[in-house]
Amino acid sequence: MPPIYLDYNTTTPLAPSVLEAMHPFWCEHFLLPSQEHQQGRAIGEGIERAREQVAELVGCDSFEIVFTDGGTEANNLAILGMGDAKAPGHILVSILEHESVLLAAESLMESGWKVDQIPCDPNGVISVDAVESRLQPDTELVCVQAANPILGTLQPIRDIAEVCHKHDVRLHCDATQMFGKMPVDVSSLGADTMSVSGHKFYGPKGTGALFVRRGLSLKPFRFGEPREMGLRPGAENIPGIIGLGAASLLASRCADQAADRLEELSQRFLSRLRETVDPELQIVCEDSARLPNTLTLLLPTDARRVQKMADRLIMAAARSASPPDQMTRSLRAIGLKPNEISRALRISLGWNTSQDQVDRSVELLAETWEISTL
Repeated sequence: MPPIYLDYNTTTPLAPSVLEAMHPFWCEHFLLPSQEHQQGRAIGEGIERAREQVAELVGCDSFEIVFTDGGTEANNLAILGMGDAKAPGHILVSILEHESVLLAAESLMESGWKVDQIPCDPNGVISVDAVESRLQPDTELVCVQAANPILGTLQPIRDIAEVCHKHDVRLHCDATQMFGKMPVDVSSLGADTMSVSGHKFYGPKGTGALFVRRGLSLKPFRFGEPREMGLRPGAENIPGIIGLGAASLLASRCADQAADRLEELSQRFLSRLRETVDPELQIVCEDSARLPNTLTLLLPTDARRVQKMADRLIMAAARSASPPDQMTRSLRAIGLKPNEISRALRISLGWNTSQDQVDRSVELLAETWEISTL
């Protein structure tokens, strides 16, 4: 029996239609759009079509999309590319951010920038008051992710954006965990920049995009022959861009259905696990608005032991053997103690998850759980 994959927040499989769309661009259509040739021009048109598909997913105009090599570069570009900042100022970063946001912001401290963290409450939420109370006269940027991949919590991005704009502060939003799981519309969220990562929603790895609100100035942080509106150098990853566009088209067409189905599967998983194992089983941040596919369980025993015993049957995420990893940092942020963090097991479902897989996973987890407590 093949493993049952329950770690979709980490990465997703490539959708067959995405692979099919990419295939001709590996060998047959290999030119670059900069080459003065009919095929080169056709490839350029393919890139712009992919840009329109990503824009449809994000809810913006195509000229507001900059292709990157993933969510990490998109986050870096949004922070390190603050080209219109007059002098080193102040940056606020939520405590729940991905390392690509935290470390990019901290790297600016060598140039005189000040960086402070915004705490979250015990429910895993960054409150508007927590943001506004930490704004300073020289605050240039606030970074708050849309959804946390460990806690699953959704942040009040729209309200935070209104506060930021009231104080003439830019808001960057890492939204990589939302796409493919629920509808996303950047015009409703109000962020100034927003990150996309292809492999989080059934697209190719090494692909991503940054939404840059019209009129916003950024500067490149890598140098060479300019591409992508002068913001990044080098030859375009044409198969990857085509694949990102195809994945975006797929995700934008089924966002509502995906959210409903993932919510249904998650509730089925939780209810059956409580029926089978423990009716009092605790779910981290259960009462908060969360991603429809994410459940972080607090087991009665060490989660890494359970994960190891079930490794050939269930793929899920537990804390790293060498903390602080993202899971440990997120759980610490909501006030969990080390003995609680060691019992946390994150389950994240995806498009390929079936009801049979959910039921079988509960059975296998229950069996492993029972053995691990002996």
